[in-house]
Amino acid sequence: TGGAYVPPYDHPDVIAGQGTAALELLEETGLRGRVGVPLPDASYPLRSGELKHVKYWAGEAIEGDGALVNEIDDVAWLPVDKAHARLSYTRDSIQLQAVVEADRRFGLATWPLVVVRHADALARDGWEGDDPERPLSADGKDRAEALVPLLEAYAPTRIVSSASVRCADTVAPYVESAGLDPVFKNGLSEEGFAADPRKVIKHVARAFSRAEPVAFCTHRPVLPTMLMQLAAHSTPDSLAASTLRGLAESGIDKGEALVCHVAGEGDLARVVSVERHRP
Repeated sequence: TGGAYVPPYDHPDVIAGQGTAALELLEETGLRGRVGVPLPDASYPLRSGELKHVKYWAGEAIEGDGALVNEIDDVAWLPVDKAHARLSYTRDSIQLQAVVEADRRFGLATWPLVVVRHADALARDGWEGDDPERPLSADGKDRAEALVPLLEAYAPTRIVSSASVRCADTVAPYVESAGLDPVFKNGLSEEGFAADPRKVIKHVARAFSRAEPVAFCTHRPVLPTMLMQLAAHSTPDSLAASTLRGLAESGIDKGEALVCHVAGEGDLARVVSVERHRP
């Protein structure tokens, strides 16, 4: 598991937690990780009297040789019972138990499907060109840059986006950082969706079939159909399903990244957890 100190839960810098966890893992173990399903949070007082909040995730090592670099003297791979015996704090035992339970329920080999709504763009009534060419605002560009460490933590290897400038430019900083070639789909644009809403369902089905880390970037009108399709691949009474159905109705923020952790592939793929990362 990877853990990271984050500010109080309603603090605007909470998005840094995933990136911090990935960085700590790299610095302390020599392994680059992909953040997986979230685990229970922990809170405890510091000597200063402040309350420290720590968030944890399961994770997968995707690069690195495991050579120890900083702060760590030794690494040991242990069976669960022996690992549990070494833990000094109850909060750490809770994390281990959560990992075991997650593995029992759906396996820990999940992959992320990230849904990004494009960041803030120039207003329609102030733009004289064609709407697909409408660019990001200054705030939108800042948000696109801020998404880079978050997306790096989940490490999508495939970017599928509307070709509209405001979508393409939202994922462009991550695309450049990761050295990826984005795939542009007309069915994810407002105009393409209006012409044939069924294409969005096909894009989601194809992502489930490929079962590889992916990020979609699209527009508000497209999101309800996409999110309801994701909800259909969740356990009906689960928190993931209710979250996705609720967001299909209420919408997500401009520049928000919604991370769906998926277990399995094809028709058997199931969204087992959902995380919101709002601007």
